[in-house]
Amino acid sequence: MDEFQIETAQNVGINQNVASIGDRLLGYLIDSAIILLYFIASIMLLVTLDLDMGDAWAIYLLVNLPAFLYYVLLETFWDGKTVGKSVMRTKVVKLDGSKPGFANYFVRWILRIVDVALTSGGAAVLTILIKGNGQRIGDIAAGTTVISEKQKVSIDDTILKEIPMDYVPSYSQVTVLNDTDIQKVKNLYDEAVRKGNHNIILNLHHRLVKVMNVEPKEKPVDFVAKVIKDYNYYTQNM
Repeated sequence: MDEFQIETAQNVGINQNVASIGDRLLGYLIDSAIILLYFIASIMLLVTLDLDMGDAWAIYLLVNLPAFLYYVLLETFWDGKTVGKSVMRTKVVKLDGSKPGFANYFVRWILRIVDVALTSGGAAVLTILIKGNGQRIGDIAAGTTVISEKQKVSIDDTILKEIPMDYVPSYSQVTVLNDTDIQKVKNLYDEAVRKGNHNIILNLHHRLVKVMNVEPKEKPVDFVAKVIKDYNYYTQNM
């Protein structure tokens, strides 16, 4: 599952999980099956009513209007989801992470003609693979993408950190912190190191010094890393 970063209106970076091609394809197949069953049911209904061809055609168009508007209606009134997207736990969002409006949903729906109908889905798959942020042609035009709401957790996302057998801790005061505290510290620290954001490191340093009431000798970046390791040492050896 790929990630891409969105920028909120407050210029805060948030990582979003892009919905995989597999999840989107399965969601599409589920939605297509629902639409097909609806069409079949409507035909059976018209056959049962035994209407003449003129009346049957008009009623057929009217009855199948919800199926024709299936994607734009459900995504608009169901927070960017269809039945297939709900099952696969994906949803449509704007690139800044906010909820799209009707105009966004309408644009991506109308361009399904190019993405799906005219190219049998080839244009959508190719564009998604090239863009790398979950956008097909309709999404590019609408300023939207499709994300996964599945929780992605790895060992790197936890507070667990490998500690050498001969590791010597420096700050027993870390025990004033709890798992929630250290998880927040670790998340912010990892993100700051990855982006080279020294201000966040300094803020973490000042906050930890105040809470733990210590006078560190290490540089801020080394001190925060030491606190994380010390916490793991003490909690794993209790």
